[in-house]
Amino acid sequence: MTLLDVSIVNVALPSIRTGIGASQSGLQWVLSGYALAFGLMLVPAGRLGDLHGRRVMFLVGLSLFTVASALAGASQNEVWLVGTRLLQGVAGGLLVPQVSGFIQQMFRGAERGRAFGMLGATVGVSTALGPLLGGVLIQLFGAHEGWRWVFYVNLPIGLVLLPLAHRLLPRHAAGRGERGARGSLDPVGVLLLGAGTVVLLLPFVQQREWPGTQKWLLLVPAVLVLAGFVGWERHHGRRREPLVDLALFRRRSYGLGTLLSLLYFAGFTAIFFVLTLFLQNGMRYSALEAGLSIMPFALGSGAAAAVGGRIVTRIGRPLVAGGLCMVVVGLLGATLAVQLDDNRSVGFAIALPLLFAGVGSGLTISPNQTLTLSEVPVDRAGSAGGVLQTAQRIGSAIGIAAVGSVFFSKAGGAHPDWAAGFKTGLLTSAGLAVLALAVALTDVFTGPSNVPQGADGPGPGRERDAGRQQSGR
Repeated sequence: MTLLDVSIVNVALPSIRTGIGASQSGLQWVLSGYALAFGLMLVPAGRLGDLHGRRVMFLVGLSLFTVASALAGASQNEVWLVGTRLLQGVAGGLLVPQVSGFIQQMFRGAERGRAFGMLGATVGVSTALGPLLGGVLIQLFGAHEGWRWVFYVNLPIGLVLLPLAHRLLPRHAAGRGERGARGSLDPVGVLLLGAGTVVLLLPFVQQREWPGTQKWLLLVPAVLVLAGFVGWERHHGRRREPLVDLALFRRRSYGLGTLLSLLYFAGFTAIFFVLTLFLQNGMRYSALEAGLSIMPFALGSGAAAAVGGRIVTRIGRPLVAGGLCMVVVGLLGATLAVQLDDNRSVGFAIALPLLFAGVGSGLTISPNQTLTLSEVPVDRAGSAGGVLQTAQRIGSAIGIAAVGSVFFSKAGGAHPDWAAGFKTGLLTSAGLAVLALAVALTDVFTGPSNVPQGADGPGPGRERDAGRQQSGR
């Protein structure tokens, strides 16, 4: 639900404008408000789960997300809708870090890789299927009211999942820090990280709404606040447990994996942004047709993520590097396909390259997450996963701003060239994937070992027993 709501709303924006007369600024905040609130909550929510129990935080986040979805669907004006989208973002930020924390807690070795493989399949499929599901709902319920069902679709899912989560998720005692004392949330760290993240993201998510270059001056205070956060965490960590254990970044797998994730999500998320605009605005595809055109990427990503999770513990970082190579080749192939066919049949022309890129994406996201978190202690799993996912959100915002800028340089104005804008956007996304590939290759050729051993010990013979003992089943 939380990942679908990143992409599903994109195709609903024209319907929202028709339904409640939302302004362009209001529509922008329907998208960016969710992303900002989501990114703001990830790290403190992960730490809360580490300290007070992931099951409790998961149930709170799921309940709040379901309620916020109902309120969003019932919105009567743009202020109401933007407010409920902010609430959805907070709820999603509470819920998501608990998932990677549960996987760290319940699985070891190869089984952990398979679990992250299923999570990666969920990430890839839900992100890519959002436009298709949104198109289907708007087609069924009409342009005027169809957007409401983009939010209402979460209600039956949430109502089914709440009792299942209460019954099946393991009860988890509050975590204890490395010093043996019960950890703290570190409110000063939360404030500094939250302020720095918001100020950093604002010029990117508001790029089209704030014309001119003055908005980029916000990057200066953002860097200063985040530097203050690092300084505070070092100081606070001498006496008590900090919000983010900066020593994690000295672990090669975590530092390089987080950087790779930031760079890859900058290119990955932007692909769907420019593809949806190109097909709907340039090729006059319906929301449903545009969603169907993204299906090959979704299918390839979902299938490959499950496979990648099974083999990552044997292959290690070279698997991620190979996946990134496939993404780059697939994006270049899609660019060539548009060069050869820029008519309404373009959706068929790009299907095979997008399928190839999707397979590469599936071999990148979940294996990278497995490798990145492989050496993280279980009592830090939530906050470490929150930092990783915050890097993904920052990367997504930067990528959409950068790729969107080059896209609209060709596709904007009085005489837009949609095909040229799309090709330029794809090449920019491919360039970001190349940067992520450079990080992966750095780890492959200079790292001592590319096969994860885990902070908790590998022990494939003990994986299933450990998971069952901790889940109480």
